[in-house]
Amino acid sequence: MLRYLILSTVIILSAAVLATAWANRDLIRIKIGSVYARVPPKAGGSGPPEPAPSAALRGDAPWALSALPDCLTQVSESSGPTAYVRSRLPRGAAAIVPPATLVYGDCTITIAGDQADVWRGADRLHIPPRAQFFRASRFLALLREDSHGAQLRVYEPAQR
Repeated sequence: MLRYLILSTVIILSAAVLATAWANRDLIRIKIGSVYARVPPKAGGSGPPEPAPSAALRGDAPWALSALPDCLTQVSESSGPTAYVRSRLPRGAAAIVPPATLVYGDCTITIAGDQADVWRGADRLHIPPRAQFFRASRFLALLREDSHGAQLRVYEPAQR
């Protein structure tokens, strides 16, 4: 007798859920509306040119080299325990001994101790301490260590 009571309860609840969903189908339906997005004019188009953004990049940025694709292109990233990440360094990588200055395209990287500053035009980014740079054939590698482990980013010069 109990199993029939449970079975009938399940049937009634299922029917109620389906009826509610059917009655509210207009509320559930996803509606797509149009949105106006301003797009700058194409070269040679009419109208005044868009002003160039004047805000320069500034601040602490462990990812600084990844933010400047005109200078370096990131080809890989590894993170985790320091031993694992160090094993991912490119073959033949040699540590760059500070102080050192590296130039890639419009970017100048000034390495001082275990930190670095990256300059490109008005952009000034700082790579915080516990950073170590390596050079291997055509690659530049940046190894950063902190209390959470290590992160390795490998770059190659951008193609011009």
